[in-house]
Amino acid sequence: MASKNKIKTHRGAAKRFALTKSGKVKRGHAYRSHILTKKTTKRKRALRKLGYVADANAPAIKKLIPYK
Repeated sequence: MASKNKIKTHRGAAKRFALTKSGKVKRGHAYRSHILTKKTTKRKRALRKLGYVADANAPAIKKLIPYK
């Protein structure tokens, strides 16, 4: 009998990415954590919005978060 091992979730990836109902991978933007005084308000506001992972990278990230 072949053993069906569960895949461990990559905890770092789980904290950074989420899946949408349609299967896209949601992500936050970088450059939003510190040194905010020199960044314009417009730039910081744009960084708040969601992004989506590129189609080329999505399959690799989905392997890291199999049960999300």
